[in-house]
Amino acid sequence: MAKRTDIKKILIIGSGPIIIGQACEFDYSGTQACKALRSAGYEIVLVNSNPATIMTDPGMADHTYIEPLTAQRLEQIIAREKPDALLPNLGGQTALNLSSELHEKGILAKYNVKVIGVDLDAIKRGEDRIEFKKTMASLGVPVPHSEPSYSVEEAEAIANKLGYPVVLRPAYTMGGTGGIVYNVEELRQVMARGLAASLIGQVLVEECVLGWEELELEVVRDAKGQKITVCFIENVDPMGVHTGDSFCVAPMLTVPREVQAKLQDYAYRIVDAVGVTGGTNVQFAHNREDNRIVVIEINPRTSRSSALASKATGFPIAHVSTLLATGMTLDEIPYWRRGTLEKYEPYGDYVVVKFARWAFEKFPQAKTTLGTQMKAVGEVMSIGKNFKEAFQKAIRSLEIGRSGLGQIKKFQELSLDELKARLVTPTNERYFLIYEAMLKGMSVEEIIRMTSITPYFIEQMREIADCEVELSSYAFPSLPDELLRKAKLYGFSDKYLAKLFNTTEKNVRERRKAVGMHAKFQELKVSGVKNAAYYYSTYALDAKDEVPVSAHRKIMVLGGGPNRIGQGIEFDYCCCHASFALRAAGFETVMVNSNPETVSTDYDTSDKLYFEPLTLEDVLPIYRREKCDGVIVQFGGQTPLNLADGLKANGANVIGTAPEMIDAAEDRRLFAAVAEKAGILQPPGATATTVDGAAAVAAEIGYPVLMRPSFVLGGRAMVIVHDEAALRAYMKNAVEVSESRPVLIDRYLGNATEVDVDCISDGETTVVGGIMEHVEYAGIHSGDSACMIPAPTLSEAVKAKIRADALGLASALRVRGLMNIQFAVRDGEVFVLEANPRASRTVPFVSKATGVPLAKLAARVMTGTSLRELGFTEEVSPRHTAVKEAVFPFARFPGVDVLLSPEMKSTGEVMGLDRSAPLAYLKSQIAAGTRIPRAGKIFVSVRDEDKEALVPLVKRLLADGYEIYATRGTSTHLWNNGVRSRALFRVAEGRPNLLDLVGEHDVAWIITTPSPGSAQAADDIRIRSTAVLRGIPVTTTLDALRCAIDGLDAFAENPRLEVCSLQEYQRRAPKLNL
Repeated sequence: MAKRTDIKKILIIGSGPIIIGQACEFDYSGTQACKALRSAGYEIVLVNSNPATIMTDPGMADHTYIEPLTAQRLEQIIAREKPDALLPNLGGQTALNLSSELHEKGILAKYNVKVIGVDLDAIKRGEDRIEFKKTMASLGVPVPHSEPSYSVEEAEAIANKLGYPVVLRPAYTMGGTGGIVYNVEELRQVMARGLAASLIGQVLVEECVLGWEELELEVVRDAKGQKITVCFIENVDPMGVHTGDSFCVAPMLTVPREVQAKLQDYAYRIVDAVGVTGGTNVQFAHNREDNRIVVIEINPRTSRSSALASKATGFPIAHVSTLLATGMTLDEIPYWRRGTLEKYEPYGDYVVVKFARWAFEKFPQAKTTLGTQMKAVGEVMSIGKNFKEAFQKAIRSLEIGRSGLGQIKKFQELSLDELKARLVTPTNERYFLIYEAMLKGMSVEEIIRMTSITPYFIEQMREIADCEVELSSYAFPSLPDELLRKAKLYGFSDKYLAKLFNTTEKNVRERRKAVGMHAKFQELKVSGVKNAAYYYSTYALDAKDEVPVSAHRKIMVLGGGPNRIGQGIEFDYCCCHASFALRAAGFETVMVNSNPETVSTDYDTSDKLYFEPLTLEDVLPIYRREKCDGVIVQFGGQTPLNLADGLKANGANVIGTAPEMIDAAEDRRLFAAVAEKAGILQPPGATATTVDGAAAVAAEIGYPVLMRPSFVLGGRAMVIVHDEAALRAYMKNAVEVSESRPVLIDRYLGNATEVDVDCISDGETTVVGGIMEHVEYAGIHSGDSACMIPAPTLSEAVKAKIRADALGLASALRVRGLMNIQFAVRDGEVFVLEANPRASRTVPFVSKATGVPLAKLAARVMTGTSLRELGFTEEVSPRHTAVKEAVFPFARFPGVDVLLSPEMKSTGEVMGLDRSAPLAYLKSQIAAGTRIPRAGKIFVSVRDEDKEALVPLVKRLLADGYEIYATRGTSTHLWNNGVRSRALFRVAEGRPNLLDLVGEHDVAWIITTPSPGSAQAADDIRIRSTAVLRGIPVTTTLDALRCAIDGLDAFAENPRLEVCSLQEYQRRAPKLNL
């Protein structure tokens, strides 16, 4: 079959902001879809709310709408653009659910929009738990015993019949919003959450198959009914841990061929019945004891696992699925081994390991136990010739300060009994605990009995541990050559061995090179396209280098590693833009990264891709092998910046701003001298390397103080400290301090407006890319605060001072490339808080808001082109307003406080665009999932210093028809100012209190600005966390409340929000020479 000619314009719906369970893998799949459709000659309409993605670049689609993902907005866009078809299965569960809603409301039929790639009616057979069960029964595919429920009481009755534990699976959700429950109390809590999350208010109560092995197949089907299995994935963690959190391998290493054949047979029956054209993920549970197999669920769309399967096999599932949706069939798409794709089968003599990355350090109150609700924020993928090599490469890719499985002080200090007590429960630390227990003598059999992990993987870990014990019996000078070779074949890193032998990494590197252990690079060929491949390293003795090396000018770009809070998709965006710009300028680009979810690790983003950990051992051989002319470390966040000094010391040309200047910006004393010389104000501050030194600094500059460690991203361990006791507790528990890593202490500027500035410099000319005014006050991390372009309240004099300070800092730090600067403005004075001469997480937002691709310009500047030659010499001030709003994972961590602080907690962001600033803010809230009510009861409780400013805001809310409830102190103040409200007790004071109101589902909005360290702090945390679980919006600053009221009032005047494409917003952007 040839491609369809009855459709010309295709609508793609993105997945929205990065959240747990739906992350940057959908930027990867959406970008692949756009490229495939453009190459096939189709016109593309793209809708997504996430500005940090490559897919929302104006060059990816013909018409790009950064709008809230709601049926109302989609109908407006459909009416405006009149697409012929909708491709619904590339934007995760969000896009699939929204497409189903458009279908069921008759919107698609109204505008004659065909659905391609999937039958939306058939989706019910995969997503609706009742239909799924019926369909499986008709196909003869076994499923766990289960019954659907629509209320907590109904679920209780089913659970009593099945017997605890049971699994709760909400319909039409992703990321495991249900979970395993062991008793009726847990069932009631999880059911309430699951019913709220389900699109149709349905939760399946299912037999628990805890401890069985979890297996996945990625299957592709075309319109002819031809089917292939792209990848067989074996989860190392048994059932009971969400597959997004589970450690897994490909191909299946322990599953018998006959079991794999049975899984494939079941999967093929399912995709035929559901009628998917494209990729589908099918998840199974297999009981090794009696060989029983049951299907757990299917995802008839691209998914997290399909991104992993694509990168693990070299099969671009989203690209192929898109081509199939347009009418092509597998026998028309090329396959490098056997002609065309209908003959495809997984192939390769390597092992792939995926390991999840969590962010529990950001949520100290959260339980680290892993279950059927996903908690990981990212993942890494590694490739090796054997399991041990791939496993250890994955561990050192995680960016958690560990270069191997052992030598973790806090676990070394535990007894074997303590280790056993902790490893019995699945947590983010389980495999490190297992390894330490092995070193202390725990047997393989006992570990298997306690964890239900497949024996093969525990035996492999045992062999790694035995090798470490053998290594430890030698001093480094007397280490036998053969044992060093064995260690490298087992995946031990140079850095880990250096620590084990108390020597330097350089000494280990020189010694292992002397015994012939050099990294060799193997090819992984790409299917579905012509002549494409990417590469991985191995120390296998029989491996040969398979990398063709050209004589072209080459620039290496280092990616950011796993997605995590503080270092996410925004940095991948910058890396991709660097590669795009340099390829267009005639350079050959070499990308190094370990993240399978991203566009940077797509096979065609760069000329060469190396799937490798971002460590000196792994990056340096690539640089030398490729004979690169330079390396960019400033775009991938802190991860590549940490390698800058080591690369430079080993002869690599680190281009752009010099590493010593980047370090100088982090060194408080050096930076203070730079700022003072340039005439730039700073809050009083200093550094300290001891507890007493920190206390002395704080006493001198005065409390409250802002404290943070050096050389971190995402405000890691950054806090506002109000007294010496809190300071000493912070220094003791929160940070590791040394002479080379001092803690930074600044006077906290209360009630100041925070401002972010992104600028670019070529060493002579510096241009401000954007001035962003934060909605929340200074003291909330910039990544968590909403911000606006143009700055709505800053005076021209303040903006002029900010520009002058930015230019002065760029000159003083000899910036060549990007720089982000954070300012605080109070009483008309401008203070610089910090400057970072590197890419920032705001670069994509500023680029979309202004139409100026800052990262592309910076890459060109870093390779020697001036801003004048590129045509960018003046700041662009848009006529519309752009608002960036953060999205948080609090609902995943019950009991965690939602109060924002200097430490970043958001997983993603959305963007609101409109010609009206209040409406742009309102759009950002809708896009972020904050349902600001237009009527109902509002609860208000604010700190004393906010009470005067609260009065006019509550008057506006009353005028808009809301009912106001307040704590007694706030209520008394309101009444004293002529504002009516109803007083409630605090939780500890009596009844009725706010929790009673919440329990009755009788409050629509909570507004609270708590006082740090107040007697009511515990009450406040309980109130806010309960509200999040109930889906009640919580506003914690008066600035955000003011913007929300402005937005609601503007909407009341103009209830039909305008939609406009990014290309239209950017019509006045400068024409650049890129």
